[in-house]
Amino acid sequence: MKVVMRSIMLVVLLLTTTYAFSEQSETDAREAYIRANYTKYEYQIPMRDGVKLFTSVYVPNDRTDAYPFMMQRTPYRVAPYGVSKYKKRLGPSEAFEKEGFIFVFQDVRGKFMSEGEFVNMRPQDAYKRGKDATDDATDTYDTIEWLVKNVEGNNGKVGMWGTSYPGYYTSVASINSHPALKAISPQAPIADWFFDDFHRNGAFVTPMAFIFFDTFDKQRDGTFAYWPEGMKSETPDGYQFFKNLGPLSNVNDKYFHGERPFWNEVIQHPNYDDYWKSRDVLQHLSKTKPATLVVGGWYDTEDLYGPLYTYQTMSHNNKKDHVKLVMGPWYHGQWQSEKGGTELGEAHFGFDTSAWFQKDVLLPFFKQHLKGANDANIATATMFETGSNRWRHFDVWPPKDTSQKTLFLAGKEKLVENANNTGSSEYVSDPNKPVPHSAKISRGWDRPYMVEDQRFAARRPDVLVFETEILENDLTIAGAIDLNLWFSTNKSAADVVVKLVDVFPSVDDNVNKADMEKGNRHELVRWGVLRGRFRESMSKPKAFVPNQPTEIGFELYDVLHTFKRGHKLQIQIQSSMFPFLDLNPQNYVENIFNAKESDFTRAFHTIYHNDEHQSSISFNVLKV
Repeated sequence: MKVVMRSIMLVVLLLTTTYAFSEQSETDAREAYIRANYTKYEYQIPMRDGVKLFTSVYVPNDRTDAYPFMMQRTPYRVAPYGVSKYKKRLGPSEAFEKEGFIFVFQDVRGKFMSEGEFVNMRPQDAYKRGKDATDDATDTYDTIEWLVKNVEGNNGKVGMWGTSYPGYYTSVASINSHPALKAISPQAPIADWFFDDFHRNGAFVTPMAFIFFDTFDKQRDGTFAYWPEGMKSETPDGYQFFKNLGPLSNVNDKYFHGERPFWNEVIQHPNYDDYWKSRDVLQHLSKTKPATLVVGGWYDTEDLYGPLYTYQTMSHNNKKDHVKLVMGPWYHGQWQSEKGGTELGEAHFGFDTSAWFQKDVLLPFFKQHLKGANDANIATATMFETGSNRWRHFDVWPPKDTSQKTLFLAGKEKLVENANNTGSSEYVSDPNKPVPHSAKISRGWDRPYMVEDQRFAARRPDVLVFETEILENDLTIAGAIDLNLWFSTNKSAADVVVKLVDVFPSVDDNVNKADMEKGNRHELVRWGVLRGRFRESMSKPKAFVPNQPTEIGFELYDVLHTFKRGHKLQIQIQSSMFPFLDLNPQNYVENIFNAKESDFTRAFHTIYHNDEHQSSISFNVLKV
């Protein structure tokens, strides 16, 4: 037995080592190819106000052809610095490097080796302030103008791509864009930080903001090449860490000490006021000209609002067929992984969705618009259908060939098709013991929780559960989910968190190993929250009247998901999702960032499902 076990261990070690060596070898080979086939240059490119932006340019050594630019502007460093030090990857995939482009990477204004002052989500208003005014759009224009005139061997065409913050810089490049900018791919782009990344319908995403701004928001004294060091966490358990932190008013007292300027601005603007409205990128995207491929992930916990609303704004407002949308089964940036998109947590998708996207969509898109290649024949909306695990192609998103379906909440934890009179359901919300966002130990937010088994929450007394009978036929939801709830609290403030859950059968032989082992999995499909004070207006908060039934409505962001026959559709309702979302004191305070320990109180909440107050969930069902 010892010999057998030793042999098994040796095989496992060999396979693990071989895989790791293979991965490293591929990385080394890619890096070697870049070094052998590209020459790196570094420039300080002047903007119209004289500020110089640090820019790295990688030019193909083969000068028999003229090449288009592929540019990325970033606040995250264009390192390594120095003409003899090369990046390990240049393009969105290795195929881009072998295809041949002039790759450009730029530190944005005020970051790392670029001069000037950095402003988070800088208002894009230079066109209102005069020809010498600057913003992120003008910086992009001036950079392109310089590149086209000064870098030899270019064909006069520019493409841009970027994920998250670089996705935002890609979006704003289309505002009064340079004529040479022919194609852009904003990927998980930030659109409006009051609705994505750090707020969700008014609720604050504490760990993401706290961890990010700890380093990103540190002020600099002149240019520098290194990433600032962050603080050391006292524990890897985010639930415990943020429980120990207490109210958000403690952040400056205990950690930031007033030295994070943007954090200070955020806590001074708890409502959707002019400060946030000026940083809404969408208002500027109604007349964009470059061909656009918007990319996002269904399981992106950081920027899901961004790609959906960027596509919606650019396509609907422009009324042109030059804006495409791709949504895959991905977490934040997973589509750029060299070997990714096969699974997330316990959800398995059957094949490498990222590789397919890179090969069959992204590269053909840029080749068409920058190199004059054949029409890439990309559908207006290329959408991955979770649940069935297949790509679908639509002429518009959301698709038109749908029918609306409404399900009503009812007693005994039921979702039913006909309105009913079954009274109400009550639950308690206790800030001292909030519902965790995940059953796993993490820093406070992670990626697999977006598909996590929700039984850990369903079995808590502070979570309401409503579900259908077993489905007799497949049910495919396409688009946003509308919630219309009648709600009351015995206090004056509350959050309402709603989850859409796919309840698997006890035995399902057709899915994957996880289902065979854990039968009856409750897979999270989508979740959303409304901070109750914003139920009527994001700009003008309003307290609840204690014990008064109040109608509240909000959306869960889009899905394309099939609930298979034999499954159930379930929703869960709760009032905390900690520590991912900050705690609501449940006593109304004007600025929640100033709430004190004494403001937090236990509350009783009620969801109504009677003749007078019918709570429901509505969505569009795909007909085909």
